[in-house]
Amino acid sequence: MEERNGLRGTRRAVHSLSMRISFLGLGAIGAPIASHLAGPHQLTVWNRTRAKAESFASGRSVRVAATPGEAGTGAEILLTCLPTSAEVEQVLFGAEGAAAALVEGALVIDCTSGDPASSRRIAARLAGSGVGFVDAPVSGGVSLAEKGELTVMLGGGEAEVERARSVVALFGKRKVVHIGPVGAGHAVKGVNNALLAANILAASEGITALVKAGVSPRVAVETINASSGASFVTQTLVPDRVLTGAYPRSFRLALLDKDCGIALDLVHEMGVDGPVLAAVKAKMAQLRAELGEQADYMSPFAASEQAAGVSIRG
Repeated sequence: MEERNGLRGTRRAVHSLSMRISFLGLGAIGAPIASHLAGPHQLTVWNRTRAKAESFASGRSVRVAATPGEAGTGAEILLTCLPTSAEVEQVLFGAEGAAAALVEGALVIDCTSGDPASSRRIAARLAGSGVGFVDAPVSGGVSLAEKGELTVMLGGGEAEVERARSVVALFGKRKVVHIGPVGAGHAVKGVNNALLAANILAASEGITALVKAGVSPRVAVETINASSGASFVTQTLVPDRVLTGAYPRSFRLALLDKDCGIALDLVHEMGVDGPVLAAVKAKMAQLRAELGEQADYMSPFAASEQAAGVSIRG
């Protein structure tokens, strides 16, 4: 599987149908993504909380690494799925980081909802060691991650993206698209999530007002969903989480706020006027401060209900 001539700098990974893959970050999205890799490939996992990695590996033919560096040793493909690009840089280049252990010809696929500038910086550092990089943020949430039906947005060179496709296809059955160069995937994911946040905020305000005006919540939502104001928020999230009162915790509002910041930074960098996204970012930051770091991204609805003294239930 690996050719050596005695010098680390000239080792090259040789690829096979069943590859040695390492996965760093077994969070709400990372764990179900990794589960789709465990069968077809020789999988090693690492998580900051080792107990979570051991629980994931239980009953599977999966190796648990003690450090990111150990996970990187021998890996042909290394995937990261972490809260921010800062954590990705830490697990790659920090103490006991994975990058130093990767052989020339290995590929890093970053499924983190990261920021484009950091992705370009990471890619440049890895390229100095002959390691490729593709940013591959995903969309679809936990339920679609469990089914392997995520949308995967790839940023990178043609050769690296083609290598990544066969891996991400295992959990990206909805859509795998090459967006553009390194950082492009993270740029689109940031804008996508900023639009999601805008829809959440607008829908929470509008539907709360309708309910307070005496309109049935279910009638309001069903009518909107048959009209031009429909969105993923009103069609899926509101019926499943708000009308039922379930409000499951699946994606932290703090991370959505971070993604809004990535989108707004892009808007400013491109010299585009962005008052709407700026307002969305400001409101998300306010809610994050008020509701706390563990609040779910649908918490704006609960906050709006409480402030208005109404209940949005079907």
